[in-house]
Amino acid sequence: MTTSNAHTYVAIMAGGVGSRFWPGSRESRPKQFLDMLGIGKSLLRLTFERFLPVCPASHIYIVTNAAYRDLILEQLPELTTDQILCEPSRNNTAPCVAWTAFKLAALDPEANFVIAPSDAIVLKEQAFLEKINTALAFSATHNALVTLGIEPSRPDTGYGYIQFGEEVSIGVRRVLRFAEKPSLATAQEYVESGEYLWNAGIFVWRAQSVLSAYRTHAPEIYSILEKGMEVYNTPDEQTFINTAYPTTPNISVDFAIMEKAENVYTVPSEFGWSDLGTWASLHAECPRDEYDNVLQGNVIALDTDNTLVRIPPGKLAVVKDLSDYIIVDTPDVLMIYPKSKEQEVKQVTNLVKERAPDYL
Repeated sequence: MTTSNAHTYVAIMAGGVGSRFWPGSRESRPKQFLDMLGIGKSLLRLTFERFLPVCPASHIYIVTNAAYRDLILEQLPELTTDQILCEPSRNNTAPCVAWTAFKLAALDPEANFVIAPSDAIVLKEQAFLEKINTALAFSATHNALVTLGIEPSRPDTGYGYIQFGEEVSIGVRRVLRFAEKPSLATAQEYVESGEYLWNAGIFVWRAQSVLSAYRTHAPEIYSILEKGMEVYNTPDEQTFINTAYPTTPNISVDFAIMEKAENVYTVPSEFGWSDLGTWASLHAECPRDEYDNVLQGNVIALDTDNTLVRIPPGKLAVVKDLSDYIIVDTPDVLMIYPKSKEQEVKQVTNLVKERAPDYL
């Protein structure tokens, strides 16, 4: 536990749709609520349990879409309804981070909190906790916006990057700049330089520090949500949010404050992280057989390699002579797609939206 545990909080962002994981992930039940790893726990449940050594369950909040409130209470029965922040609209991450900061600042002026996605994989949990506690200790004593940066294992073009500079405290580096998703050649340069990290979207800061950054760099969001200071943590909070929140700009926290602020720091980390953004990343992270297949469910695979097959309970699948494929079977949709083209799945969902919207 951190030394200032009484003022430590965690907020988990769980409002995304996960369209790249269609047809497994649907608007009614996105990937964070699914047992993607086939171990009997949803990604949200795994994330929640991962943070329990950081602070008690009573200090963990979930930021989500209003449509998922009951689903969260079902999967996280330890929480009360007051710990679920229900967004009335999807406005990207900057407004939800600001709302969380205002709410926690009203609850505890010394609040120091982590805000993180609900759908990442962490294989080395002890290493993860050590880095989180390093960041929390630094943010508790500095006016700092801290992000955990992942030491890159390959030149990946699917992530944003963080260039870091000198060490300002043990395990904490100054951030020089954020870089958008690069070309392969640029990603190779980043990795070879040893000066860049993947941006994991895991942030640590005191509520007062991040609100100060909003006041300076995102004044529109700040002024809209500041009007609720008297109602945060009261029965009137949701009514205020339902009216005010949809008027906030649709912008990420990276663009709104992180790329503008000067007091930004990173904790270089390596804890077996994956953002689990696509079916191919699931294939990469799950246990594979001797032919590099990930077989979830009752599957007989013959002369098949480098393929992911996900079959629901109560069904048998037999596949033969397949290489580099994704097969996802759900009660109402079957998708068979080349794994090398799985980045197209998000576009496929747009096609489904036009032709068969009931299957989203």
